[in-house]
Amino acid sequence: MLSVSGVDVFYGKSHALKSVTLEIFEGEVIAVLGPNGAGKTSLMRAISGLIPVSSGTVTYAGKNITNWKPEEIVRERIIHVPQGRRIFPEMTVFENIEMGAFSQGKKEKLKELYEKVYALFPKLYERRKQIAGTLSGGEQQMLAVGRALMASPRLLMMDEPSMGLAPIIIQDMYEKIREIARGETTILLVEQNAVMAFEVAQRAYFLDVGAITMSGRVSDLQHSDVVSAYLGVGA
Repeated sequence: MLSVSGVDVFYGKSHALKSVTLEIFEGEVIAVLGPNGAGKTSLMRAISGLIPVSSGTVTYAGKNITNWKPEEIVRERIIHVPQGRRIFPEMTVFENIEMGAFSQGKKEKLKELYEKVYALFPKLYERRKQIAGTLSGGEQQMLAVGRALMASPRLLMMDEPSMGLAPIIIQDMYEKIREIARGETTILLVEQNAVMAFEVAQRAYFLDVGAITMSGRVSDLQHSDVVSAYLGVGA
């Protein structure tokens, strides 16, 4: 579905991504793991068209989408849930969810999408008239994901969905991610919480200082001594 091939990204003279290559097949959940500053967010922003790719290519469903405008990438149903949620705090929950549907055309489709989002996150229906900035951190993360789902993603990219959340809320969020994946949405998941990511992903890539250092099936990687030492997880 998505192929990132030899991608380089610079911030001025800083080399944020160094010849990064990865593949995602339809229906997979793929985790990208690594420490702070490894380039994980830069990778997502490059795929989304939010920062320029200096060299290399991003190919989606056979199309070269390298350096497309973000709105063009959204129309391809590649949807990005950014780190830090980035909701519209002065708007209501409903208005935030509605913003996710700007690329949708038919009203019949919108009704179906609202129902799906509210079925997945019942609290968003309960809070639909509430100002989004007054929600708890967990509820704001639900809102960010719900807004993204209104765009009918084929590929959903989630950047640190567990960040700043209590353990019980993280467990609930990851159950929702499993449910989204069961609905045949392909997911690219950037995380520092390797334990949770390993519970939902089939394959993982490790980024460090802008480069892929390791990759493979989660079933193999989670028993690796290297991974255990690197992230504190394992058998």
